[in-house]
Amino acid sequence: FISNAKSEGATILTGGSRPEHLKKGFFVEPTIITDVTTSMQIWREEVFGPVLCVKTFSTEEEAIDLANDTIYGLGAAVISNDLERCERITKAFKAGIVWINCSQPCFTQAPWGGIKRSGFGRELGEWSCTTKFNLTVNKAINR
Repeated sequence: FISNAKSEGATILTGGSRPEHLKKGFFVEPTIITDVTTSMQIWREEVFGPVLCVKTFSTEEEAIDLANDTIYGLGAAVISNDLERCERITKAFKAGIVWINCSQPCFTQAPWGGIKRSGFGRELGEWSCTTKFNLTVNKAINR
């Protein structure tokens, strides 16, 4: 993903390489990528790794449109000093979970899972149990 982003015209601001001391396995330094367009693979795909694409926006509506313009919806984060703005934006995001001023804490009592083409339904919390079953209601009528 990172090398593709670079070849498509994005700028690797920091990171993007394998750490020298980790020769085996799939490891990459924390990476920040700028000059990203919404047509680039790095923007369109779910990248599971320490990779952040930075894109500017002019209005809240544009930020919401950018965040929702995807076939995925696992998680999102809103970072701002304006908590009312955060609340407004989180309600408009189409994601399984939206964090405010943090990223990826786990609440084991709450259901976890994405929407659209992300995740495998709901996990964790009591709700996860009910999503693993197909329930059938049978009713007997006494004559």
